[in-house]
Amino acid sequence: MPQTSLSRRLAERFREINGDHPMTEADDAYVSEQFVTLERLCADHGRDGDEVRRLMLDGRLPLPGYLRSDGAEMVPADLFALAERAGGVDALASWFTSHWSDPVTARAEWRAYLDGRYVCLHSVTPETIRRKEQLTTAIGSAPDAPDAGTPDWTRRLHRMIDELDALEPQFTGYDRLRFGGPTSRDVCITGMRARFPRP
Repeated sequence: MPQTSLSRRLAERFREINGDHPMTEADDAYVSEQFVTLERLCADHGRDGDEVRRLMLDGRLPLPGYLRSDGAEMVPADLFALAERAGGVDALASWFTSHWSDPVTARAEWRAYLDGRYVCLHSVTPETIRRKEQLTTAIGSAPDAPDAGTPDWTRRLHRMIDELDALEPQFTGYDRLRFGGPTSRDVCITGMRARFPRP
């Protein structure tokens, strides 16, 4: 597909953050099902693709979640929703970071959001980001609870796992390469269900 100078710069930035890993046919199929191309989304919303790329490169909108093997920039269908909710792109950073009381955490979450790394959520909002963190922490520490292994504990654990399952997509092989290992789904959902089956 033809590339503008901004799309080439965006691809370079994406690879700086995620590494240069190949996308398989299975990866492409997964991404095409879960995401839309930036060109299509911009056309549907009456936006100029290069202007959106410029906002991404300037750190005002998040980078694409994936680059498909044909070079297509794949983004969530609700890419513009948070900026609209915040009152515009100019207000997005302050609105987003206001959801964390700790400024260090707020800046780290903003950077992760801008880097397009929140492909771990169906819908990326401060609320879902915070809830995912709460759930993964609670699930990870659950085996150390005093009542671990009891029926009540097992029910509580699976309620949390099920809630996380609803928040997260399936992920794909590419994600395990760029994140350098198992995903939160692998560890907190699939792994914990295998270790602690439902009664």
